[in-house]
Amino acid sequence: MDKPKLHVVSCSGGKDSTAMLLRMLEEGMPIDMILFCDTGLEFPGLYEHLKQLEKYIGRKITRISTDKSFEYYFMEHEIKRKRSTAFAEKYGLDHNGYGWAGPKMRWCTERLKNQPREQFLRPLRDKYEVIEYVGIAADESYRLERKNNQRDNCVHPLVDWGMTEADCLQYCYDRGFRWDGLYEIFSRVSCWCCPLQSLEELRKLYRNFPDLWEKLKYWDSQTWRKFRADYSVQELEKRFDFEAEWQNSGKPLKGRAFYSALKERLANENGE
Repeated sequence: MDKPKLHVVSCSGGKDSTAMLLRMLEEGMPIDMILFCDTGLEFPGLYEHLKQLEKYIGRKITRISTDKSFEYYFMEHEIKRKRSTAFAEKYGLDHNGYGWAGPKMRWCTERLKNQPREQFLRPLRDKYEVIEYVGIAADESYRLERKNNQRDNCVHPLVDWGMTEADCLQYCYDRGFRWDGLYEIFSRVSCWCCPLQSLEELRKLYRNFPDLWEKLKYWDSQTWRKFRADYSVQELEKRFDFEAEWQNSGKPLKGRAFYSALKERLANENGE
């Protein structure tokens, strides 16, 4: 006997998933549940957006999260290692916490999003054929190659509609959604503390959200893993301040002279 279908919209709160949800509702597509995985690391403006979205559509967004916080996994979680204790102590691998995520170790996505979502959906799959709707824009084809987006019964309406990222943002703007101006600053508004962001996005975070930047510096001081391969958070702050100083003197932020001067400044301030 076939299971009844359960139509679940995955809503991150960003422009793409918001546009997908709005258009699905406007076109009368079946939606049984709207799911938001709360990492606890979203911009305040995104949380406000979710409240506005619920009010606009007249429906509740189901929020799920892990039972442990980001800070717990980041600083306290006991890591099971294959190496011996002596090896770990010798090479400084005897610490707790995952530390900052890296290109090949995106533990935060797995722990804070994927696992809570699967734990929530697993019992539902026993009763229903769960159809998941994921907001991947038509010009983000690379995301379709990821394992999480190749799950059975995973549907991508924006791709089917040919809606690009720019289309999605305008679609939301036309309906009055502004995210407190976040998209006027950043190209993406997911986890603000992600070390995989570009320097440009991190520079904007430093300039526009000093309170979040201070938290970022604190976390960076509490972990064993460097924020980026090239910079700690403190070094990024020094770089961004130096950039402003350099530009104010009428010099371009490119070329050998800038990078030589930056290297010397960082070395001097780091006591090297």
